[in-house]
Amino acid sequence: QVQLVESGGGLVQAGGSLRLSCAASGRAFSNYAMGWFRQAPGKEREFITAIDWIGTNTYYANSVKGRFTISRDNAKNTLYLQMNSLKPEDTAVYYCAAAHYSGLPLEHEYDNWGQGTQVTVSS
Repeated sequence: QVQLVESGGGLVQAGGSLRLSCAASGRAFSNYAMGWFRQAPGKEREFITAIDWIGTNTYYANSVKGRFTISRDNAKNTLYLQMNSLKPEDTAVYYCAAAHYSGLPLEHEYDNWGQGTQVTVSS
């Protein structure tokens, strides 16, 4: 298993930017596809973006496409989420997750989770 710790959340005004990080430890980070999920109060968890273990293939949900960018640095065992043009509806707890998978896993295949970091976007 891989252990995941998110950081970088906070309070930002609408239109602003934040960069989330997810530090991994334990098993070889480069063997895992990675994803970001979010959950707003009273709403179901949303799968928003993913990247394969090499970093060449990515997926974005329509809700974040064109505004968010996922990336990874396997040498630093770290996953990133650059969030630009933030909107109040982006307010949520953001979680990184890992799946031991060579391509882009389906949502249910992620089985290693971080504790989450809060992102709040004020209007």
